Amino acid sequence: MIMRHTYGLAVLAAALATTAAHAQDTRALVRYVDSVANAAVAEHRTAGVSVAVVKNGRTVLAKGYGFADLENDVPATAQTVYRIGSVTKQFTSAAIMRLVEQGKISLDDTLQKFLPNFPAQANHVTVRHLLNHTSGIKSYTSLGPKWQRVMRLDLATDSLIAMVANEPFDFKPGDKWRYNNSGYFLLGMIVEKVSGKPYGQYLKDEFFTPLGLKSTIYCDQAPLIKHRAQGYSPRPDSTFINAEPLSMTQPYAAGSLCSTVTDLAAWTIALSSGKVVRPASYKQMSTPLTLNDGKPLTYGFGLEIGTVGGHRQVSHNGGINGFISELHHYPDDSLVTVVLTNTGALAAVQIERAIARRALGITPVAAVPIYASALQRLVGEYQVEDTRLRVFVEGGRLRLQIPGLPPFGLKHVGGGRFVSADNDDEQYEFAAGTPAPSLVRREGGDEMTATRVP
Repeated sequence: MIMRHTYGLAVLAAALATTAAHAQDTRALVRYVDSVANAAVAEHRTAGVSVAVVKNGRTVLAKGYGFADLENDVPATAQTVYRIGSVTKQFTSAAIMRLVEQGKISLDDTLQKFLPNFPAQANHVTVRHLLNHTSGIKSYTSLGPKWQRVMRLDLATDSLIAMVANEPFDFKPGDKWRYNNSGYFLLGMIVEKVSGKPYGQYLKDEFFTPLGLKSTIYCDQAPLIKHRAQGYSPRPDSTFINAEPLSMTQPYAAGSLCSTVTDLAAWTIALSSGKVVRPASYKQMSTPLTLNDGKPLTYGFGLEIGTVGGHRQVSHNGGINGFISELHHYPDDSLVTVVLTNTGALAAVQIERAIARRALGITPVAAVPIYASALQRLVGEYQVEDTRLRVFVEGGRLRLQIPGLPPFGLKHVGGGRFVSADNDDEQYEFAAGTPAPSLVRREGGDEMTATRVP
């Protein structure tokens, strides 16, 4: 009896020690999140930011930093409502999958079955192509001045999609992958055609209300939306200006929603646990397909699939005038991270990566010294499709800039290979030669080659 009693006390002591260690780890993570988010605000990388971290179904942190509205000194909180841009796409994808489950849509149905007036130009475009960005239809947001001239106007869906209807296809459906807002715009039109409801109303009836997502809404300008954040653009002198206006009729099913960090965390848990669509449907959403030539993708239906430090990740981000959003699920680690900012800069990306790596216990790869002369052969501009990347040296460090985004640092890890300064999984390798004739970017099985511009 004494031995049994002693054994029971030992088990209890071990359990209490484990609980205390977990509590200490949680407090340490909260302090780290506070330091990372506060630094982003103090360094004027964003006006405001809200963060949620959920581990094993329990909320570790849900909090705001900085300001949701600079002009009125309104603090950001966990209840602040942000435009979430392309995070909207997984809601659109889930709507399509629910209609598929009901037998009202097949993934192999053609676009013309639902929208017969859209000219397919002898191409066979399916619902599946629209969902995974392989349709080849021109994205309206890539039309340059043609779209920018009308982006402030309230346009009917037919009027906006007419802008791309007669544009030549970028490629044959299924031949390539290219991020495509037109595809998700068309999916929203299909949801309306099949359900008989406006897109926003359908999402509210099917998802928002049943799941208790009280702060997730189609983000029209006119309605009064409690706790709505204002969007800003950064200036070179570390100040902010109001973001460029955009009619919210235009992002539509590709990026029209507003939400909070707590709603998005709840949505992710519900979606991945079979409470939004059936588990088989979610598996299709979160499983990449292949191109016509067999090349694997890293994108499912409204969800990106990759790894961070060897940890499986299902995620999506969003960028829309004045706002950047990051929603990430690490299913094998029961971890969800949500970061929403009201400034069109990379702060949300940087904050999420830092938090996830700390929460997952990932040790950063150490930087390897490199001579300044070795960096100079890498400097220049590199072209990939219609995007031009700029590589330059600043303060003795190599930096890379994508058009429309702030530059970010590259960390040398040996052998002329680099990784993004805040993401070791984002790798850059420059080809031999002076100057370097090309660079290859690799992340999560995806590979992209950019060629030097003479």
